[in-house]
Amino acid sequence: MVLRKGPLGFNKAYHFYAAAAGRRFRKAPVKNRRSWAELYALEVDRAADAPVFRQIYMQLRSAILSGRLGAATKLPSTRELAVQLGVSRSAAVAAFEQLLAEGYAFGRKGAGTYVASDLPEPFAAIHGRKKRRAPIAKAAPLRDLGGFVDMTMQSDERPFNLGRTLVDARTAELWRKLSARSLRSFGRHHLGYGDPQGMLELRRSVCDYLQAARGVRCEPDQVVITAGTQQAVDIVTRVLPGPDREVWIEDPGYASIRLALIAAGARVRPIPVDQHGIDVTEGIRRAPKARAVFITPSHQFPTGVVLSMSRRLELLAWARESGAWIVEDDYASEFRYGGRPLASLQGLDEAERVIYIGTLNKALFPGLRLGYAVMPPALVRAFVTARYLMDRQPSSLCQEVAAAFMAEGHFAAHIRRMRELYRGQRDTLVAAITRRLGDHLSVDAPDQGMHLVAYTRRGLSDLTLERAARDHGVIVRAISRLYVEAPPRSGLMLGFSGYPRQIIAPAIARLARAFEQ
Repeated sequence: MVLRKGPLGFNKAYHFYAAAAGRRFRKAPVKNRRSWAELYALEVDRAADAPVFRQIYMQLRSAILSGRLGAATKLPSTRELAVQLGVSRSAAVAAFEQLLAEGYAFGRKGAGTYVASDLPEPFAAIHGRKKRRAPIAKAAPLRDLGGFVDMTMQSDERPFNLGRTLVDARTAELWRKLSARSLRSFGRHHLGYGDPQGMLELRRSVCDYLQAARGVRCEPDQVVITAGTQQAVDIVTRVLPGPDREVWIEDPGYASIRLALIAAGARVRPIPVDQHGIDVTEGIRRAPKARAVFITPSHQFPTGVVLSMSRRLELLAWARESGAWIVEDDYASEFRYGGRPLASLQGLDEAERVIYIGTLNKALFPGLRLGYAVMPPALVRAFVTARYLMDRQPSSLCQEVAAAFMAEGHFAAHIRRMRELYRGQRDTLVAAITRRLGDHLSVDAPDQGMHLVAYTRRGLSDLTLERAARDHGVIVRAISRLYVEAPPRSGLMLGFSGYPRQIIAPAIARLARAFEQ
């Protein structure tokens, strides 16, 4: 909808709005003053998936690129813009910050924000042209993927975004020292292409760790170093044997895996998840001849339930009898806060039907971009070949530092410290939600992982709450959009691993204001 709040009461903003509309006025007579919406038709659709700040940013950027907002045009203050559009000031601030960060605007201390003057002339002309639409047939393979995720949201540092980690001073200092040592020695192996399977030293360290911590049965020659879980999944989709590429996924489940499978041409069969994990009996009923199942058995994403032992054995029996593959994503397995974890599926597998994947990005930090896959012997060669054709090899420098960090015992110590830190952050978050939002949300402390789910009461829409929270500077994820065919539940995912305890209560207070709104 177009939000109109009435005429402006200041001359300087009027000139900005007039410029945005492509009009030129020497003066701004009071009787001709018009609102931003009337002059530029800026639209803020509160029902859209894109956050309000993103909508404002995209339309301002479009006006700059098309030339409707000329070089050095002064932009209104964030307060003025927020009042005119009837949105929170934080949304306007976020939009301006994005424009500043990307160089579309610049600020003058005490004078305001202006459209950049140094954008190349052809730039505006090129972006101002009408683009020819590509034929529908060419876009068909990816048409279901466009807009599935807001990429700006992935890197958002505001609480309680998912996938963020912390490192303490000890880990940071050790990482700096090991990195400096690697650069000082700068071995000859960095001067040529390395093993696409990964450095042997790192594969040995990963193998030792998985055998001790997760009961995985493997040898270093079964381990392949990847850029993380997502790349491992992508490679698996390329090497799955057989012409029938029907696969099971969890419902609800991790959207990126589902979309990666769709992009690879697989026929995805969503299988419901209950309090015991994926319903294997239902999966066999729906797709008995599926070639693979992608599963998060130790901490189901997003619900956090653990696949029961009876279901694990049932799943392994089905895979053995049907010749299917089980892709076990054991993400965040390092961070368990109570009780003993069930053994990994791979450790129970006697028929070598499990592909085990994990990541160092969550155990350490996402910027590392290192993960691993433990492959059944029959698939190692195909997996390594696909990895080679994709991007040849992982970074030898990063591998060398990670291998030293693990081999010298720093990794195990880091995990112990972070586990205690994250436990405290989890407990603080659960207590704050219960105290401030207990009438609106029900929440239990998860035994494992880096996020929790708070289910809404009284039929509140999690999608509406997600949008309102962003306007108040808080990132939460609506769980309902992760369901495919199963009846969706309304709930919010909140990450706790990346946020110190002292910032949790103030952030929950802002989330409470979003509920009040």
